Amino acid sequence: MTGERDPLVSGYFNFDRPSGLGDGNCAVYQRNGDRMKVLQIILVPMGTEERVKDQLRIGASPLPSIMPGAIGYYGKDPFSKHASAHATIARGTALLIVRLDRGVEGRDNEADVVALMKLIAPKLITSAGTPAPTPSAGKG
Repeated sequence: MTGERDPLVSGYFNFDRPSGLGDGNCAVYQRNGDRMKVLQIILVPMGTEERVKDQLRIGASPLPSIMPGAIGYYGKDPFSKHASAHATIARGTALLIVRLDRGVEGRDNEADVVALMKLIAPKLITSAGTPAPTPSAGKG
């Protein structure tokens, strides 16, 4: 996904906050003198589905269904010289972002960030303490 054979990786995810909500981030860097970031995964407990809905309203591509009650989008930076792509998903107060800052030329970098999101979102968002939504009673 990044084209890096021996990347530097740093970061943390903390799911033991007193609030019960997890947070953290992880980054992958090129192993050279510049330590150029190529990939970042960010989990914050201040997510809002409205931010995601705003992006969808202005034309972002919707993520496929990944988990119940979650909404997300993905896309690429049309101004990037490095084939960057991103995906964002929100569920309750959990917001998870995958940013591929330096994609690989010739790969479908948008498909890569969506595939990574499918792999990690169910685990990270559930671990972050965001419960599955419950159906509303009395509708009809």
